[in-house]
Amino acid sequence: MTFTRRLREWLRPDAEIAGLAGERWVVLDTETSGLDPAKDQLLAIGAVSIDGEGIRLDDSFEVVLHSEPAGDKDNVAIHGIGHEAQSDGIPAAEALGAFTAFVAGAPCAGFHCEFDRIALTSCARTAGVRLTLPRWLDLAPLAAAVVPETYSRGNRSLDDWLTVFDIAVVARHSAAGDALATAELLLRLRALAAAQRIDSFAGLVRLSQQHRWLGAPN
Repeated sequence: MTFTRRLREWLRPDAEIAGLAGERWVVLDTETSGLDPAKDQLLAIGAVSIDGEGIRLDDSFEVVLHSEPAGDKDNVAIHGIGHEAQSDGIPAAEALGAFTAFVAGAPCAGFHCEFDRIALTSCARTAGVRLTLPRWLDLAPLAAAVVPETYSRGNRSLDDWLTVFDIAVVARHSAAGDALATAELLLRLRALAAAQRIDSFAGLVRLSQQHRWLGAPN
């Protein structure tokens, strides 16, 4: 895929961390035609896997879904998926089937991933596809829990955290580019959590949930 070649150029050399060799996680991002994931059209999915050695450049996924032209010019300017690309996209059932095969039961992570989860399940429901992605890790509350002093200074958005960790992004607001950037962020957060003896997916989920339970906003 062209995405794999782009990943080789974007990947930072210091993204690897120790631990959890052989365990595969999938970091994903979606692009939609608006800000309501339950109602707006799913336009694209980007994903990349990570394991104990870092980001797996040879294990990535990117698809633009077929849809009737949607989104105004401002929306299209953000994600870059024009009406022609939408019309030429892959049918939703085929795209979601390929994505499910790519995930292959691995746990999934994203930044404010509830948006992605709703967008995916809503599209699957419309397309008549069964989509089972039961394990999710949200990096927004995880970042706040792992680096609370940075969070307390007002860092909230993905862009904020990418700046904090000096993670460069070539294609911001593309599903593939944001998935890669989010994967790099997860590696940084996982390394910091591992120093606290928290390095499993379940442990990171519990840590992120503790931040939510304390009533802190994302």
